[in-house]
This record gives sequence, C-alpha cells and structure tokens, in this order.
Amino acid sequence: MKFQAVRGMQDLLPEKQEIVRFVSDKAREVLAAYGYREIGLPVLESTQLFQRLVGESTDIVEKEMYTFDDRNGDSITMRPEGTAGCVRAAQQHGLTFNQVQRLWYMGPMFRYERPQKGRYRQFEQIGAECFGMAGPDVDAELLFMLARIWKALGVSDDVRLEINSMGSKESRRAYRDALVTYLSKFSDDLDEDSRRRLATNPLRILDSKVPRTIDLLKGAPLLNEFLDRESKQHFDDLRRLLDRSQQPYRVNPLIVRGLDYYNKTVFEWITDSLGAQGTVCGGGRYDGLVEEIGGKSTPAVGFALGLERLALLLEPNFKLAEQSDIFIASTGEGARDQALLLAEEVRNEFPSLRVVVHCGDGKFKSQLKRADTMDAKIALIIGEDEIGRDEVGVKHLADGRQVSIATGTLNEYLRQIFSKE
Repeated sequence: MKFQAVRGMQDLLPEKQEIVRFVSDKAREVLAAYGYREIGLPVLESTQLFQRLVGESTDIVEKEMYTFDDRNGDSITMRPEGTAGCVRAAQQHGLTFNQVQRLWYMGPMFRYERPQKGRYRQFEQIGAECFGMAGPDVDAELLFMLARIWKALGVSDDVRLEINSMGSKESRRAYRDALVTYLSKFSDDLDEDSRRRLATNPLRILDSKVPRTIDLLKGAPLLNEFLDRESKQHFDDLRRLLDRSQQPYRVNPLIVRGLDYYNKTVFEWITDSLGAQGTVCGGGRYDGLVEEIGGKSTPAVGFALGLERLALLLEPNFKLAEQSDIFIASTGEGARDQALLLAEEVRNEFPSLRVVVHCGDGKFKSQLKRADTMDAKIALIIGEDEIGRDEVGVKHLADGRQVSIATGTLNEYLRQIFSKE
C-alpha cells in the first residue's frame, strides 16, 4: 500500500521550507524591532471558544473546523485561526488588565476547505495582536510594520493595501438590515451560498466571487454610509496618518473579513500574482473580544499573514542558499575515517561554516560532482597519499585549482579563504 499526505495537507520540501524560513525570519526581525514579543499558543482549543469569538454563522465555524470529542467527551477544535486563542491566553494569564501588550505568534492553522494553489487545509500563519490601545495610531503603526515586512521580503511592489471601516455594532446592525432589504429583492438571482448567508451572515455576501452577485452588489448600500460618528472619525484619522506617511492605500467598502469579531478598521494586503488567492495578509480591530470571554473591555487590533502564499510570491525569484561551504571527499578505507574526523575538527574551528563529508562508498569523481551540485566553495580531499604526507588536498571548485596543504596549517588556510567573504 502506498501512502500519501492527507488531501489538503502539504509536505514542505527543503527548497520550499527554505523560503518559508526566510519569510518567518524577516518577519520576526521586524516584529521585534516594533516591540512585539513572541507567545506560544496551543493547537487545540475548546470548540466553544471559536463558536463564541469567531461567530457561529461564519463559514469557519459552520463548515471549516476540524472538531472532535476527546476521551473525556469535551469538544475540541484544531485552531482555524490564531486571534481567538491569543485573546484567551492573554485573558487567562492577566496580560490585558490595565496593560499594553504587543504579541505575535507563528504556527499551523487548520480549515477544511477545498484545496487549491495557495490554500491548504493545514497552513502556516504569523499573527500579531496588540491589546490596550484604542486610537488609530496603533492601527497605522501596524500597517507601517507590515509595509516594512514587505520591504524586507522584497515584495513591496507586488502587494497593495486596501482598507475599510466596519463601524460599531450598532452601525453594523443598521447596515445589515439595509443590505438584507436590498438583496432580498434579488434573492432569486443570488448564488446558493449568498442566499444562505442572507439569513445568517449577510455581510459575507460582500465578499462573493460570483460574477452575477458582484453585479447585484454594485447597487447595494455601502457600509461607510452607516458609520457612527466615532468610527468615522477613527477612520478619517487613520487615513490622515497613512497619507502623511505616504503609504499608498485604497478604500474598499466591500472588505468585511470572514469573522464576526471585527469593528472599525479592517484591512487586506492583496497581490495580483497568485490568482484567486490574492489576499496575503488581513486584519483589523476587535475591541469587544476580550469582554466576550469575561474580561474587562479592552481595545485590540491585529493581523495574520499566510506564509505559504508569501512563499509562492517569492518563489520565482528566490535564490536558494548554498547547501555547503566545504565538501570533504575521500578514497580508501583509512581515508574515510580520517575525513570524518577532519570534518569535526573543521566544525570546531569554524562553527558558522556548512561542512558536508561524504560517508560510505563512492567513486572519487562522483564525490566531486556532488560537491559541485551542493555549491561548495572548496572540496577537501583525503586519500592514502595525503595521509602518508600528512596533507590535505584543497580543490577550489570555481576555477578547478588544486593545492596540497599541510594538515597543521589547514585552519589558517581556510581562515584566509572564508575571511574574504
């Protein structure tokens, strides 16, 4: 029987993993520069946490969660997103009470969706959450930070920022009623998903990708027409800060995000390079979420970015790192042992270098060919003759030049080679 990965799950092969690592390392550096601290969160949470915070009428809770009963009969869910768990952890450990917290996390999320390019049922996300600040300045800082991450990754020209305001619960409720009234007149023309959402979560219809529904929405009322005064001022101030920083953006009144907890600012960073999976990052404000699980009312804002989608964006022009700096080849039984010991000595002296030693049988010519494929700078060569003369052969793979170096002076020779880089 042949086994394959479960449908919708993916193996990150070394080349892809290297790109994902590059993305996470750059993001980590920028997050630290803005004062964000890393928090570790469990993969499993109580199902009720997501039902309460994400929203029972959302697609995530209705049909995308991996949920099961554990041996005690408790309903457990593999996290479909990170914000709910981070809010739970911050509240449980007293991190939100009269404090400002800038937190970030990274790890796998799980959603039962139709697999396609850039969308998997297990996917990696980096998320950041900021608790304790209510003003538009922290919203703007979050967007500035993301712009800096794109710059560090070299994708600034490939993504664009779109923003909107969800307003308050009251203004959103008034808009919901107006949208339902409008769309009900065209219910027969709506696609099946939109007809279902009309009764459960009508704002999600704004995110429809069905052409006929998109056409109908062109005449629909807009959320920004229903904003309360405070939300409108918050949004105007955010735009003013973005304008002053010369951060490009577009107001998109159809952005609502897929979760019920957002209020006021919402945003997405979008690319045209990945087809239908164009959103590489999204987020916004969720000022009522801590209160929803018994905490004190706490303003909060955050985002999540998908590592796989960013990796796809980087892949065409990404230069993989060299797999080794030094390759050690050997011929003969005694030489094989000596090569292994030499490799350890070189690693002790040069811990930052990548040293690969050939193990097992293999023709000498094949070993040097492998050194080339691994982009090694030099090959150290040990045979019976070299052992007899207490020397090591050094082949410079870029130009084929080969010299013999006394074993006692090898470290100094290597230091001269690699100190020039």
